[in-house]
Amino acid sequence: MTSNANLQKRREAAVPRGVGNAYAIFAEKAKNAEITDVEGKRHIDFAGGIAVMNTGHGHPKIIAAVKDQLDKFSHTCFQVNPYESYIRLAERLNKLAPGSTPKKTIFLTTGAEAVENAVKIARAHTKRAGIIAFSGAFHGRTLMGMALTGKYLPYKKGFGPFPTDVYHVPFPDPTQADGVQQSLKTLETLFKADIGPDNIAAIIIEPVQGEGGFNPVPFELMKKLREICTQHGIMLIVDEIQTGFGRTGKMFAHEHSGIEADLITVAKSLAGGFPLSGVIGKAEIMDAPSAGGLGGTYGGSPIGCAAANAVLDVMEEEKLVERANVIGKLMKDRLADMKKRNTTGNRIGDIRGLGAMVACDIIKADGSPDADLTKAITAKAGENGLILLSCGVNANTLRFLMPLTSEDKIINEGFDILEKTIAQAIEGATKAA
Repeated sequence: MTSNANLQKRREAAVPRGVGNAYAIFAEKAKNAEITDVEGKRHIDFAGGIAVMNTGHGHPKIIAAVKDQLDKFSHTCFQVNPYESYIRLAERLNKLAPGSTPKKTIFLTTGAEAVENAVKIARAHTKRAGIIAFSGAFHGRTLMGMALTGKYLPYKKGFGPFPTDVYHVPFPDPTQADGVQQSLKTLETLFKADIGPDNIAAIIIEPVQGEGGFNPVPFELMKKLREICTQHGIMLIVDEIQTGFGRTGKMFAHEHSGIEADLITVAKSLAGGFPLSGVIGKAEIMDAPSAGGLGGTYGGSPIGCAAANAVLDVMEEEKLVERANVIGKLMKDRLADMKKRNTTGNRIGDIRGLGAMVACDIIKADGSPDADLTKAITAKAGENGLILLSCGVNANTLRFLMPLTSEDKIINEGFDILEKTIAQAIEGATKAA
C-alpha cells in the first residue's frame, strides 16, 4: 500500500532538500476545497496551492476547457504559430486592468518570469537601470526575483551575488502611526544619497505583501508612489501575483487604492492551477522592447490560455469577486470570536487583510511574535486534517487562502479544526516547557 511515509522517503532520496514541503501529505485527488491524500484521509484546503486555486480544485468548466484544447493541440509556441485563445485572453485582461489607459498583455509561465519581464519592459521604456522594492517583499526565486525580494531567509541564503541596481525601502510598520512617512522619508534619502530618481526605471510593490505577512499597503502610500513615479518618469510595477483575480474582494488588489499601475504582474490563480503568468501594462510601455526581445517557448501555452479564459468565465458567472468579501468577513468574524472568547490562550494577535486574503499573528503572552508556536500550529493542523500555511518576516503569521468557491460549511469546519489545533499546540508547548 502506498503511504505518506513511504512517499516521503522516496521524495527525500530523489528530490533535493532545497524544494521544501509544508507537509508530508501526498495528494491523491482534490475537489473544490478538499484534498484527499494517498491514504484516503480528507483534508480541508486553506492554502489553495499558495493562492492558485481561487476557482477551486477541479472546477468542471475549467477541466472541460482544457480537455477541449487538448483535443485540438497542446503546443505550437505562440512565437511560431499563434492562436486565438492567447489574443482573446489578452483582450479580456486589458479591459479588466484598472485605469483608462490602453493596455497590452504578454503571457509567460511563472510568476518570477513575469517579474523578470516587467523589469525588462520598464528598463527598455525608460532607458534606466535602477529598481526599487520594499523590505519584506517576495518577487520570486530567479536571480532578479531574489534581488528584489526583501527577505533573506530562506530565499537568498547562499545564492548571491545578485543583479545590481536594486534598492530596498522599508515597508511601513503597521504598529507605527508614521509608518508611511518613514518609508517616504527613506525613499527621499535614497534619491539623495544613492541614486537619483532620473536613474530609476521602476518601483515594484505588492498591494498586499504575501510572504512578508499579508500586510496591506496603506492606500496613502500607493497614491504617493503613483505621484512620485509620474513626477519622475518612473514605472510603477504592481505585483498582483498572489493578490489578483478576486482574492482581495476586487479583481486586482490595487483597485482598492484607486491608482493605475504602469505594469501589473499576474500568475497563480490566473489559470486555475495550470502554469501561466503575464504582464499587463500600458500599451506604449509594453511596446518598448523590440520584436524578439520578449517571449519564451512555453509562454502563454494554449492549455494555460484555455484554462484562464474559463477561469474568467467562472469568476464572472459565480460572482467570486463579491464572494471574496463574504468569505473574508466570515474568517475575520471567526478569528475575532476566538480571540474574544480566549479559547486560544490570548495567542491570537493582529487580524488583518483585504477581502479573502486574511491573516492573523500568533503571539506570546507578552505580545511578541511566537514563531515556534506558529510552526507547531501548522504541523498539528496537518495532523487534524487542515492544510494551513504560515508566513511573515517574524514567521508568526497564519495565512488563509481557501478557494473562493468554498462553501461556508467547509470554511467553518476548517476554523473549528483551527481552534482545536491552536489549543493543542499551546498545551504541547506548555508540557514541553
